[in-house]
Amino acid sequence: MPETHRSIEEYIHSITEDARKASIILAKTSTGVKNRALREAADLIRKGAPEIQNENRLDLEAGRQKGLSSAMLDRLELTGQRLEGIASMLEEVAMLPDPVGEVTDMRVRPNGLRVGRMRVPLGVIGLIYESRPNVTADAAALCLKSGNACVLRGGSEAIHSNAILARQLQEALRIHGLPQAAVSFVETTDREAVRALCRQRGRVDVIIPRGGKSLIETVVDLANIPVLKHYDGVCHVYVDERVDPGMARRICMNAKIQRPGVCNAAETFLIHKAQSGEFLRALLDDLKENNVEVRGCPETLQLDPSLKPAVEDDWKTEYLDRIVSIKIVGDLDQALDHIDRYSSRHTEAIVTADYAASQRFLREVDSSSVMVNASTRFSDGGQYGLGAEMGISTDKLHARGPMGLVELTCQKFIVYGDGQIRE
Repeated sequence: MPETHRSIEEYIHSITEDARKASIILAKTSTGVKNRALREAADLIRKGAPEIQNENRLDLEAGRQKGLSSAMLDRLELTGQRLEGIASMLEEVAMLPDPVGEVTDMRVRPNGLRVGRMRVPLGVIGLIYESRPNVTADAAALCLKSGNACVLRGGSEAIHSNAILARQLQEALRIHGLPQAAVSFVETTDREAVRALCRQRGRVDVIIPRGGKSLIETVVDLANIPVLKHYDGVCHVYVDERVDPGMARRICMNAKIQRPGVCNAAETFLIHKAQSGEFLRALLDDLKENNVEVRGCPETLQLDPSLKPAVEDDWKTEYLDRIVSIKIVGDLDQALDHIDRYSSRHTEAIVTADYAASQRFLREVDSSSVMVNASTRFSDGGQYGLGAEMGISTDKLHARGPMGLVELTCQKFIVYGDGQIRE
């Protein structure tokens, strides 16, 4: 925190005040200028990769000393491939359609008034996040393209990585004549900054927390402004009675192990009783070969008594690790009941060859993403064609699911008249 500020509260007030002023400029910035700044940021990150990785190594070493898990360290690491992914993401966002100014639903009223809606930025978005420094670039890119200023408060475990990425993004803004405060970064790791940021009514329009359940609960309790959130990613894959066994095994394994420490990794497999013999044995072998700990229901334990018994808490736990719960169900009804009871409303998938079952699953599962014959790992803004995402909302207002450019805007009514007055 700069020494010119006497307190955390004053520091955050200053940052958000500058971000508010920047948001006014950004809201009327042309698409072309925004796109050029995004491409500039991509170039700067590619050129600065060695320096960025040096800063990232400081965070990784500190994380190891603190005893962070392998999954958390994986989230934290910025490999050359991941930095290229960040740069490519910035370029992809530059190529996406700009939602700002889009006019829809234009209708002519009986009195001749033309009434429609125009898409506009939200204003200033505060992001409070943990571990993953790529979020710094994702958030800045999406906010810039959608005409919003952002205030970024990353976790202490990624302070060096986040700070240097933010500097690269701010330099791109400066080069193209945009206010650097449009991407504001909270430089202190003091937790008081979280409380202060959550209380910036009138300067911050919405807070988006990305991290563990405790962080999100803290933000919700502290905030006096709207919060877009999801608490857990307790995601399910249901293997139906009629199924291609090879496809089902591939989907289950990908959903669990492709990257187990993320919110759209599967935590529970629900297996139809018709698939509880040869298919389930083969799946258990796959899981063992990949060092996945299985916590099974009593029927699953009959196939392999060496497995750990699943307890009530397992069905509602987001492991974020190589652990999975398995339950054998009698039919689709039981699978739907289990999901309704234990799901965090994030992402659920059915693997089936039965069209009627797939359509019922799509209709009746109340989650932000529902999939047929695909891995839960596709529940992601980039995979959905959004370019990147600010997070995944399991709320129903104002956005649900991965939040891309459109979800970072709202609509206002616009009215064209030619002299009408109300009688």
